[in-house]
Amino acid sequence: MNTLARKVRSSVAVSGTALLLAATGFGLAPAASADESQPPMLAVATAAPAEVGLAGLPVAFTTKVSNTGAHDTSLARLIYRIDGGAGLPSNAVSLQYRLSGTAWKTVPLTYADEKFSGEIPETFPLAAGQSRTVQLRIGVPMGTPHNGDSNGGTQQLKLTTLVSNGASGAATDTDDDTIKVDGLSTGLSGVPATVTAGGPAISFEATVTNPTASRYENVTDTLITNRYASVQVLRSGTWKTLTPVTSNAEADVYGFDVIGKDASLAAYSSTVAKVRVTYRKDTPAGKATVQPCAFVNQGSTPFRGTTSCGDRATLTMLAAGSTGSTGGTSTPIPTPTASATPTPSASPSTSTEAPSATSGTTSGTSGTSSQLAKTGSSGTSTIAVAAGAFLLAGAGVLGAVALRRRRTRA
Repeated sequence: MNTLARKVRSSVAVSGTALLLAATGFGLAPAASADESQPPMLAVATAAPAEVGLAGLPVAFTTKVSNTGAHDTSLARLIYRIDGGAGLPSNAVSLQYRLSGTAWKTVPLTYADEKFSGEIPETFPLAAGQSRTVQLRIGVPMGTPHNGDSNGGTQQLKLTTLVSNGASGAATDTDDDTIKVDGLSTGLSGVPATVTAGGPAISFEATVTNPTASRYENVTDTLITNRYASVQVLRSGTWKTLTPVTSNAEADVYGFDVIGKDASLAAYSSTVAKVRVTYRKDTPAGKATVQPCAFVNQGSTPFRGTTSCGDRATLTMLAAGSTGSTGGTSTPIPTPTASATPTPSASPSTSTEAPSATSGTTSGTSGTSSQLAKTGSSGTSTIAVAAGAFLLAGAGVLGAVALRRRRTRA
C-alpha cells in the first residue's frame, strides 16, 4: 500500500516536472512557436529621381527592401505603378532594373486606365533583419529611336512602389513618389526686326537647352521659316549652307537643321548655333517669321517626333532695293516656279490636315526697333506636338506651328 502510494506520487511529480519544462521551453518536444506561422515583415523605400526628361534617356534610382520581422523570406517581390495622367500614350514610359551584375533588364509594363504597372520578374530571398537595394532607372521615352510619338505629354509621374512576400502575397508596404517631367526648350536671340529681300544676311543665335537630369539623343533643332529663305550655320569657323526639308510644301513650311540631325545633349546642358539667313529678291514684302523647334527621335518624316517649339520671331520684310518700312502690310505669296523652289531632302507630305493650335504666340516688334527681344520656350512645360503638318496663317509667312499641349491631371 505504501509502495503503491510512493509510485503514484513519483508519477505525479515527473508529470508536473515535464509540464514545467515544456512550459519553460526545455521539454524534449517543445510546441511550435505561434510566431512561426506569421509572414515576414517587409518594408520598402524608393529614392525616386526628382525629374526626368520627356523623350530623354532614363534616370537611375534605387529601391531598398528591408525585412523588419523575425522570420526569413525566400520570395520578396517588387511591384511598380506609374500614373502620368491622361496625356501619355501607351509607349510613353520605360522601367528597367538590375539585381546583380551590370546588365539592365526591362520591367514589363502594362497600360490600362491611363496607368502603367509592372513587377520585377525576379524575386529574391531576404533573411530576418536584412535589407537589399535594387537599382532601377525610369524614363519617358515617348516611343523608340527615330520613331518618337508626337501625341501627348505630362508634367509629372506619380510612382508607387509595393513590396510583397510569396508568389501571390498581398503588399506589406508601399512608398509613393512624385517625379517631375520637363523637356527641351528652344529659343532665338538677336533676331533683327527687319530684313531686305535680296539684301544682306541677318545674323542671330539659336539655342536648344536640356534643363533635365536625362541625357538626350537623336535631337534635331530646326529653324522653321519659308521657301524664300537660305540658311547658313557657323561650324568649325566656316559658314555651311543648309539643305531645307519640308513635309508640306503647299503650306510653305520649310525647316533647317541648325545643330545637325540626331545630336546628343548631356543633362543640364545647352547648345548654341550661330545662324545667318538671307531671303531671295522675289520674297513678298510684309511679314516673315522664324521659329525654333527641337524634335527628338525624328524619323524619315520631317517635323514628326516628340517636339518642343520656342516662340516665333516676326520680321518686317522690305522689298528688294527698299530702304524704308513697308508699314507692316503683306502681299500674297506668288506661285514659285520649279527652279525657284529649294529641293527638300525628303518628299513633301500630301496631307493638308493640321491639329488645332493652342500656343505659338508671336513675339517681336512692329519694325521700329533694330532688334527683337530674345524669344524662347521657358522649359517649365513641354509642348508635345502632332507635327506631321503645320498651319500656315497669313500670306507670305509661316503663321504658326500647330501645337497640342497635354497637361497631367491634378
